Amino acid sequence: MTDAYPEYSIGTPGKPWTEKDKQAWLDQQYQKRSYFDEVADPLNQLRSEGLIYELINYGTLHYQSLSLSDGANQGSAYADYPLYCAVIGEHQAGLPNILVTGGVHGYETSGVQGAIAFIRDAASAYKGKANIIVLPCLSPWGYETINRWNPFALDPNRSFIENSPSQEAKLAMACVAALELPLSMHIDLHETTDSDNTEFRPALAARDAIEQKVWDIPDGFYTVGDTSRPKPDFQRAIIKAVESVTHIALADKDNKIIGADVEQHGVINYDKKSLHLCGGFTDAPYVSTTEVYPDSPNANDEICAKAQVAAITGAIEHVLSQLS
Repeated sequence: MTDAYPEYSIGTPGKPWTEKDKQAWLDQQYQKRSYFDEVADPLNQLRSEGLIYELINYGTLHYQSLSLSDGANQGSAYADYPLYCAVIGEHQAGLPNILVTGGVHGYETSGVQGAIAFIRDAASAYKGKANIIVLPCLSPWGYETINRWNPFALDPNRSFIENSPSQEAKLAMACVAALELPLSMHIDLHETTDSDNTEFRPALAARDAIEQKVWDIPDGFYTVGDTSRPKPDFQRAIIKAVESVTHIALADKDNKIIGADVEQHGVINYDKKSLHLCGGFTDAPYVSTTEVYPDSPNANDEICAKAQVAAITGAIEHVLSQLS
């Protein structure tokens, strides 16, 4: 592993991106898959099958009119993206309230498809035990273009703050606030991919003109707890549930994963609120961020989605055992 990322193709070395640079980046993006076919339609189908009690359209991202110049994506069919919140069963007072979020980073496929698989395959088992709310894809444009950022070169997962500049984060926070539910648990579904090192972190270093430490991509699943509410037993329950599906990431030679100290097997902690992460915007006492590794030779799309489902169910089972 080298000490620095390669020079990025956009921008002037040593200078943060200008609006012209951001436009040049946007011009390189194009639609690679369909949010409507792969996310919106399946959610509506699950609603028609009764597996979703209520499918709330909590807002729309108005990206159809994005300004394109002479880039490779000219003529690409960006859209106005409806955002969905799936309520699994009719609300019952006195039950723990569980929030599942996915697709904050749209390129992290199993975060989205794992949330949908959970609704399809596992969520109904908790009716009468917990009130479950799922926001399966916070960043539809990122999902379609396989991007970490939104069209304005903003990372939604660093934008969960009041008056957020990211509509993805702002609308999700407003949706959860409007539900007026005291949350017991929030699990946020992510992936760590090889493209973090080949594309997204080099782009970040160029955008901000700030050196980014180069890290090894961990081979396997891990979780990120919150330093202010780490809940080691909760994190351990998630790891235990997932290791029956896929392998767990090991610490590097410095006992770290992505630059953070390993607290226990497969677990690191971040200060989520100060970093403005999706996993930090609620006050739920039980909080975790999952990180699946889709580029492993021992993984595939199905395994990654199943790992996310196992993480969610393992987390819920632990919370229910603690609150019973």
